[in-house]
Formats: sequence, structure tokens, C-alpha cells
Amino acid sequence: MLLGQYNSLTIIRFTDHGAYLDGGEVGEILMPKAYVKDEMRPGDIVRVFVYLDQQERLVGTTETPLGRVGEFACLRCSWVNEYGAFLDWGLMKDLFVPFREQKRRMEVGQYYVVRIYIDDATHRIVATAKVERYLQPATREQVRPRQEVSLMVQHRTDLGYKVIVENQYAGMIFFSETNKPLGMGHLLRGYISRVRPDGKLDISLQPLGIDRYRDFADTLWEELLQAGGKLPFCDNSPAEAIADRFGVSKKTFKRAVGTLYKAGKITLLPDSIARKR
Repeated sequence: MLLGQYNSLTIIRFTDHGAYLDGGEVGEILMPKAYVKDEMRPGDIVRVFVYLDQQERLVGTTETPLGRVGEFACLRCSWVNEYGAFLDWGLMKDLFVPFREQKRRMEVGQYYVVRIYIDDATHRIVATAKVERYLQPATREQVRPRQEVSLMVQHRTDLGYKVIVENQYAGMIFFSETNKPLGMGHLLRGYISRVRPDGKLDISLQPLGIDRYRDFADTLWEELLQAGGKLPFCDNSPAEAIADRFGVSKKTFKRAVGTLYKAGKITLLPDSIARKR
């Protein structure tokens, strides 16, 4: 039996309170009467989400939560007390976020991207807004350019939108990749355009050709700005070095350099490119 997950459990018996399910080593688990159907019988297997009720007892529900343990979710703050905030995650009992797990004090009615987990000390299902510590650096063994991936918008930045990729990696959608605003918690599909050296991912919202990266000149310009106005790459740079750094072919890189040079944005140096002052 997994807490904070869906489980397929066998009905043992019925009482006025509901149906009791076989939880194995943890004992019987109540499925409240509100979720019991007339056609259910002892021995039937039901699929329920298992969590803790107000009295910290294991219960099973046929309701669908807005997130499970181990997942990120965008949830609305329902109420706040002296211990922390409580988020509506689609179940009868709200999801608790201690003050220590908030980036800033949560406010009723506002939405927040959180990670759902089981607290080691209390064994309760809780959430944290400090999601970055759960984002892993990606490697080329785990992901590849042009791979289609699931995305959740985390928040807007000066360069674009930070996104959570495949529920485990940090990514960025630059403004050049979208022609409409993206809201916090927005779920969408995208494509990996580059695996950065630090393990973060650049994301395109359009499929990418085998040797053609859409709007790479814009991406290269953003990279140049982030690097302080200078990048140690030029026409003589090895194709392997360009691919490792930017995830594109040398042909694509040179075309983007040409585009920025013609636009008067960069200066070509013997061993690098620099922002034109």
C-alpha cells in the first residue's frame, strides 16, 4: 500500500461508516460511505487514492487529487493559520505547507507551484514551494535534443518562462518560442532544443528538424547576454564543442552568427563573438 498514491484494494466488509479495504500490513483502510456504490460487494477490488484524514487515519477515496506524492502541482491556497498554509488539492482534506517550506508567506486565493512529498518526521503528506531542490540536472544519456516532453510552467522571468520538464528537470522557454503568455501551472508539450552544460534544458514549443533549430539566433543572443556579452566560439571552433555547448550543428551555429552580425548585434573576434557596444 502506497500513501499518496492510487492503490487497488479489496473490499473486506461494510459498516455504517463505509467500506473497509484490505491494506495489508497497515491493516484495514476505510473508504467513507460517500464513495461507496450500491453495486459494490465484499471481495471487489476498488482503485482508491490513499491519504490521511483529519484524524490522521488512512482513508481511501475515489476522488481525483490534483497531484500525488512525488509530483509537482499548481494549487490554490484555501486558508492559513499559525502553522502554515493549506492548499486545495481536490480532496476533502487540504494539503498542508509549513511556513518553513514557503518561499514567501502564502496568501489565500493565490496559486503556487509546489512539490508534494511525505514528511520524514511526521509521515504526513505535505507540500513545499521550494521546488528547485527536487529538480535534477539532465544528461544526454537521459534526454536528447528534439525529444518531445511534458512541461509545467513554473514562473515568468526576464528571458522567458521557467518550466518543469517531465516532472524532474529544470527548463526554459524563451520568449522567442511563444507568441502568447503562459500562465503559472500551465501544462503543455514541447521539444528539447538543447541540453545545457549545467543540466538545464532549453525548450521549443515547435518540432525541430534534424539539422535546423528554430530561431537559434534568438537563443544564441540570449546565451550571449547571460554570459556577460562574450562567448568563446567562432568559425574555427570544433563542431563537437559547439554541439556540446549549444546542442546544434556547426552549420546552424554559423548561420545564427551571420544573422546576428548582419543585424549589427555582435562583433566577430579571432576566437570569440562579442556583443556590439
